[in-house]
Amino acid sequence: MRDVSIHPDAGALAETVAERFLSRVTAAQAEDRVPHIALTGGTVAHLVHQKIAAGAHERQVDWTRVVFWFGDERFVPADSPERNELQARSDFLDAVGATQVHAIPGSDSATSAAESAELYGATMRQYGADDFDLVMLGMGPDGHVASLFPGYPQLQVNDRIAVAVEDSPKPPPARVSLTFAALNRSRAVWFLVSGAEKAAATQRAWAFEGSVEATPARGITGPSVTWFVDQAAAGD
Repeated sequence: MRDVSIHPDAGALAETVAERFLSRVTAAQAEDRVPHIALTGGTVAHLVHQKIAAGAHERQVDWTRVVFWFGDERFVPADSPERNELQARSDFLDAVGATQVHAIPGSDSATSAAESAELYGATMRQYGADDFDLVMLGMGPDGHVASLFPGYPQLQVNDRIAVAVEDSPKPPPARVSLTFAALNRSRAVWFLVSGAEKAAATQRAWAFEGSVEATPARGITGPSVTWFVDQAAAGD
């Protein structure tokens, strides 16, 4: 099932997503569940994370009982500002006191992106749940999600949790990404998409016809997929 939520701008989008995020985590804990959540990076995620931190004090969430993962990561040192993990920690994880944060190994703790992917898969098998409660994803102007890019062989991998990307079209070239097989094991997937440069990809992703090869966002087929987009990204 796909749902679409259109907002006038990125700020309004972030406000809505943060409120729904906090409500979802609160509801999961009220059911005595420990939610597993995969985070994304990027400009909109930055706004969402800040809004979560700002509203967290209004909710009774035990953040030590929320397990955080990452949909993808740049294969750079752990202290690099390019890492999604560092952004998320700075924006809200450290502020709310999250303790179960599973980072994708960086270049200072793995010899290659391939080894990092193997290590992350092993960590998820050890500490992961049967599925995610929530996966949050951005989308690039080319329609890529996580670090799964149009035409790349990683789109076809369905027997691994995470894969290495050595020649990303976006710098830095080395990355680690969860596969569709992992991303789609989620109760809910939320796309966070903002900006007119994403409008063409959004339309391709929503179209009745099209390929995952051309627009990887079409490969997200979980039971509940919600697109939070601003008016610019929604286009016409």
